[in-house]
Amino acid sequence: MQTLLVRAHPVPDSLNGLLAARTEAAIRAKGWPIEVLDLNADQFNPVMPAPERSAYYGADSPPPDPALAAMVEQLRRTEVLVLVFPTWWFGFPAILKGWFDRVWRPGVAFDHSPDMGRLIPRLTSLRHVVAITTMGSPLWVDRLVLRQPLRRVLRWSILKPCAPQAKLHWLALYGAETVTSQKVDKFSAKIDGAITALSK
Repeated sequence: MQTLLVRAHPVPDSLNGLLAARTEAAIRAKGWPIEVLDLNADQFNPVMPAPERSAYYGADSPPPDPALAAMVEQLRRTEVLVLVFPTWWFGFPAILKGWFDRVWRPGVAFDHSPDMGRLIPRLTSLRHVVAITTMGSPLWVDRLVLRQPLRRVLRWSILKPCAPQAKLHWLALYGAETVTSQKVDKFSAKIDGAITALSK
């Protein structure tokens, strides 16, 4: 399955970077074709400039930035999207949010209905989305107090209108600042299991 791994942590040797590397190794072990997009290493600019926003709703208008156009084509051919990112303030890091803003654009990820009402999905090739995140919060705050806001945003606000057929697999490592190596290894095994399950 054509796989796109998106990395969104600025520090390569961070815990998140380690998990991204282990995730990539697990995917390569399956023999799947994989593309790796490291947003920070590639110095992706998450800020949408005014001209780009002004042309945002142009019918199938290509993005003016060649690098952005390449990311659009990358997304279009993806069957398995793997996101490895930190959760900051119970949201996406700005660089990943900008990737959604600028790449998941009209004519690419969705179309508007003629009355500018409901969204019509366009990412029909996307079958699975694996979200792997680290967060400092304990599990109970994310699940019981805030009701997993980021998971809900990804599932219902992004995937539902753009790729409703895609199955979301959510893996979160809590208490990241004080996590033990044993817990990291256990979480890595969970990632391996999730990747393996995709091919069944």
